[in-house]
Formats: sequence, C-alpha cells, structure tokens
Amino acid sequence: MTERVPLWALAGGVFALIAAVLVTIAVIGDETLPDRAGPPIEELAVEKTKLEPNKIELTVRNTGPDEVQVAQVFVADSYVDFDGAVEPIGRLQSETITVDFPWQEGQPYLVSFVTSTGLVIEHQIDAAVETPDTDGDLFALMALLGLYVGVIPIALGMLLLPAMRRFRPTWIRAVMAVTVGLLAFLAVDASLEGFEIAGESGGAFGGNELVLLGAGLAFMALTAVDRYLSNKSEGEAGSGGARLALMIAIGIGLHNMGEGLAIGSAYAIGELALGAALVVGFAIHNTTEGFAIVAPLVRDNERPTIGRLALLGVIAGAPAILGAIIGATVTNAELSAFLLGIGVGAVIQVIVQIAPSMRDAAGRTLDAMTASAIAAGAIAFYLTSLLVSV
Repeated sequence: MTERVPLWALAGGVFALIAAVLVTIAVIGDETLPDRAGPPIEELAVEKTKLEPNKIELTVRNTGPDEVQVAQVFVADSYVDFDGAVEPIGRLQSETITVDFPWQEGQPYLVSFVTSTGLVIEHQIDAAVETPDTDGDLFALMALLGLYVGVIPIALGMLLLPAMRRFRPTWIRAVMAVTVGLLAFLAVDASLEGFEIAGESGGAFGGNELVLLGAGLAFMALTAVDRYLSNKSEGEAGSGGARLALMIAIGIGLHNMGEGLAIGSAYAIGELALGAALVVGFAIHNTTEGFAIVAPLVRDNERPTIGRLALLGVIAGAPAILGAIIGATVTNAELSAFLLGIGVGAVIQVIVQIAPSMRDAAGRTLDAMTASAIAAGAIAFYLTSLLVSV
C-alpha cells in the first residue's frame, strides 16, 4: 500500500510523527518525571581573559546543566567589585564580568567566582600581562609573523626544485618517503597539541571530539576536492604531479593555520618572546615543508611556471597569517582545537595520496629504503621543532 503514496508524502509524514512525539515528551516530561535529587550542578568556564590597567575582563560560559548566579568575585583572596552577570547565566550562555583590580605585570592571580549557592569556581591567570589592542598595528604584526614563519620558509624550501630534478628515480622514491615522514610528524604533533588545548576548554561544545570532528571533515573535504581535480584533469599529460603538489600545499596550509593560531594566542597572553631566534627557528623548521610540495613535480618531471610555484607557496604559507590573526584576537579553546583538527585531517589525507608514489617495481610501498626515509623525515622535523618554542 505504501508504494502508492508519493515519496515526499511518506517521508514528510514520518518526520511529522517524530516531531509530534518529541514535542509531546518535552511538554509532559517535567510533569511525569521526578525532580532531580541533590544540589544544583554549577559550572563556569573562562573562555577569554582581557587585562587592561587596573581592570580584568573575563568572558565566562555556563557549561553545566543548571543556571549559575555569580554573587561575589575574589582576586588573590581579596573581595572586588564587579560589573556584569546581573542575571543568572543559563546553560551554554556567556557573560562578560569586569572587575576593578590593580594587578601587576608578570604576577600570577587566582580569580574566584562565588555563586549564589556558595560554590567557589576558580580561574588561574599564570602571568598577568596587558592584552594588546585589536587594531591595525596588531594585524600588521601578525601578518608579518605569518610571512616570516609561513610563506618565506616554504618558498626557500621550494628553491631546491632545480637540484632535485637531477635525482635518480630511486632517490625520488626516497624523497617521497621523506615527505611522508615529515607529514606524519606534523599530524602527530598537531594531534597532541589539539588534545592538550581541548583539555583546557570548558567542554561546552566538546573537547577532544572537536579535534576528531575537524580531522574527519577536513579528510573528507580534501578527498572530495582531489576526486574532483582528478576527474577534471583525467587524460591530461603531466597532471598527476601538479595535482598532488597542490593537495600537499593545501594540507600544509591548513596545518600552518593551526601553527599561526598557536603563535597569535601565545603573543596575546604574553607567552611569546618575539625576536630573531623565534623567526630563524620557524624558518628552519618550515623550510622542510617546501621540499614536500615540490617532490611530486620532480617525480613526474613537470616544469611549472614561476607563477604556479609562487601560488603553491602562498597556499601553503599564507594560512599562517590568518591563523596568527585569529589566535591574537579570538581566544577560544574549542575553536583552536577544531582548527588544529582540520590541519590533522588534511595532512593525513595527503599522506594517503603520497603513499602510492613510494612503490617500487614490485609494487611494494615499504622496503628498507623507504622505511629509513620515512624515519629520517620524521626525525628531521622533530629536530627542527626543537628550535621553536610556542
């Protein structure tokens, strides 16, 4: 009988029934279910801390199931007047609380929120430092940092292309394996950083799940892009290496956005010492990413124009600028974890694409040479990461 009913009517009827049942449960649920025993569950997470002379501004979010009414605020065990959060804060709602306090630069402070039920919720400021103004000077500085640590190092690494063209076929397999090692270290490093940041979040929108969600979405999205480019360029001579180089640049670019995010966030809270050592360290560290981008071009003996090489460098390096600006202006652990997850998923997808390039004449992906090259790539990236501290 259902075969005679139009598909739209059948599906619409089912969704209408589901909606009706859910609405009914929502209406009668409070009356038919008993009240929860025990005291209210009150949770507050500080998502952003902004320090100005004699003033501390905190953006808090209710991450628990019950409303939270902030009754008192203490800083360093001293009662302080505060503005904001006059009404109870509902679940997942956020409020900005401003307290007047003569803080001193570099000193740690413990901020305590006392709720109307007497619960004390604490937030630690490790080292007080004035928050930089969000203006053109800050944007210019973050853009300069992104240029130093992203675009320029990758461009320097791509300069090895002419020399790599003289490599033997066996050496090309080794270069591709080194690329896999570099990217694998990137994925592991970004995953650990993402999980660490997720652990510091309030958990209102998820913690580690956001890293995994970002990774999954990025992997699927880049897979779709690769399939589209593959179908579009099918039959064109010399398109495989160019497509793979583009995908590597995109993957590295998404990772560098997370790297820029860490730089911007560290600068905003005063944990980043700007100087030549930082810039040189990042330059050495990220130069290896330029090698990875041009490796597929060498493998397929392709000769792209200077403009196309420049575009690949911008795709891979420029996201560091965007990440630095976001990190310096938007302090949000959930967003940081999600963006780092995106970088992880992008890098993993690129590894999947590169792996077939490592096969020998017998079809083996891993042998003594490629395994050693993968290890060498990971070790090289690890050693250069020691030069960077963010």
